[in-house]
Amino acid sequence: MNIHKLDRRQFILGTSALVAGSGLASFGIESQAVTKVPTIDALDIKVLVDSSYDSPRPDTNQWVKIKRTPFISTKDYRKALHNEWGLALALESRIGQDKKSMLLDYGYTPAALMGNMEIMDVNPHRQDAMILSHGHFDHFGGLIAFLKANRSKLPSDLTLYVGGEDNFCNRKTASGAPGHFADWGVLDRRELDALKVKIVYCEKPTIIQGQAFTTGTISRDSFEKVLPNTLVEFSKKNGLGCDMPELNAKAEGKFVKDDHLHEHGTAFNLKDRGLIVISSCGHAGIVNTVQQAINVSGVNKVHAILGGFHLFPAPNDYLISTVEALKQFNPDVVIPLHCSGPAFVTTMRNILSDRLVTSTTGTEFQFGS
Repeated sequence: MNIHKLDRRQFILGTSALVAGSGLASFGIESQAVTKVPTIDALDIKVLVDSSYDSPRPDTNQWVKIKRTPFISTKDYRKALHNEWGLALALESRIGQDKKSMLLDYGYTPAALMGNMEIMDVNPHRQDAMILSHGHFDHFGGLIAFLKANRSKLPSDLTLYVGGEDNFCNRKTASGAPGHFADWGVLDRRELDALKVKIVYCEKPTIIQGQAFTTGTISRDSFEKVLPNTLVEFSKKNGLGCDMPELNAKAEGKFVKDDHLHEHGTAFNLKDRGLIVISSCGHAGIVNTVQQAINVSGVNKVHAILGGFHLFPAPNDYLISTVEALKQFNPDVVIPLHCSGPAFVTTMRNILSDRLVTSTTGTEFQFGS
């Protein structure tokens, strides 16, 4: 599939070319480029935080084993899974006997993140790396508290992989009142520095722990648009915010429409199956994200597409176009989470039902042997 043949005039251009010079002094900031992506034997994904829960039920799928964690803890009835707007995933990949554990995004609150980790038997101290998909609070809200509670037992060289400087920008979100936007938090790099967490900027595709890879900054070459969501400010004040002076000057120091310049995807190349592409929120477009993973890896077979696709605000014709475009990748499995929206699930059932697998908080997916 050549997504580049689609109409470029229909999508909102990003401005990633302006952000390359934004490296800052911190505990550690590096850029790494992919040359060849690794091939893994197996991948386990646990959905730690999502917005809903469904009772455990039998699931069969030839491509992925599915487990559902009971809502109430089997060890302590006073503890239960928490749902909230946001996303957090626990990833465990394996090459031979070598296993790597990573957290991808951290939900809205530390209580949901850490409580659900306990119920789903995810050891907070056995995390080899941490990944942040983009700078929205519902994806980093639980991060700092998690680190404060567990940093002393995590690896001394713990690294947080982010898409770029844009992940630290101050943002506002619609409050519900027409035309009014409320503060929506900012990831404080000063706290990450104090916790001795190294930050790696993944503007270029980056190998993580020798098993995962990131897409790098996502090219926006399909029909997809950045659907309405937040406003962003490109300035840094008293060590808080993002230092992107060219964009700040262009915005005249004001909050402007958020194009999520440094959102990135996470992917794995599963032996004999192909790519597993994870888009935590898909602001850059799920079609763009999958195509980017193909382009940077050189692997054309797509095994699974999973994550938040940010399609809940999309009209029906846009949803149909998206599913038709995903169909061209010929994925074995499509697993919508978080902000994908029920209308997208309905559209998938109408067009690509044999590839659809549904998920909620507490679901576990096991790929490979």
